[in-house]
Amino acid sequence: MIIGVTGGIASGKSTVALAFAALGIPWVDADDVAREVVEPGEPALAKIVARFGEQVLHSDGRLNRRALREIVFAEPAERRWLEGVTHPRIRQRLIAHLERMQAEGAPYVLLVSPLLFESGQSQLVDRCLVVDVPESLQIARTAARDEVGEVQARAIIAAQMSRSERLARADDILDNSRGEAELTAQVAELDRRYRQLKTV
Repeated sequence: MIIGVTGGIASGKSTVALAFAALGIPWVDADDVAREVVEPGEPALAKIVARFGEQVLHSDGRLNRRALREIVFAEPAERRWLEGVTHPRIRQRLIAHLERMQAEGAPYVLLVSPLLFESGQSQLVDRCLVVDVPESLQIARTAARDEVGEVQARAIIAAQMSRSERLARADDILDNSRGEAELTAQVAELDRRYRQLKTV
């Protein structure tokens, strides 16, 4: 069984994945795979540079994600173009990672993806777990973590699926606004349920 874990930016998806990992559950993060597909030497990076120029590269030839983000968040057509280049490659690698983890015999595996619904990756999973926090907390965490202003943090959130739509599509919801102990308890309960579902 594959559980898709999603949530808006700075909702704590990685923290949740680590809590499941502590219970022996392997996971793959679509963000990590998204970074893999734009490493130097990858075809996707060559296409991105051909379209946007050297301004989207650091001096060492790696992708300057911040510079690229500023371009694509300002221009929806460019964001769609970028997704057309990267999403199919990300999907292909995610499937390979998921198959490898399943072959290793885990009771279930996690696909952690901020764009689980938007990218169509939800088709790869059996259940969707949404990690939820209030928008005010998302904005504060994003601004602090990514060193962006409140305006850019709001723009990133606005570009994502709305909180209400994400929650409506969830099979399971984890409230990550109430501290570490509460998070651990919720993960333990979900783990128990997922192990039971697997045996049904």
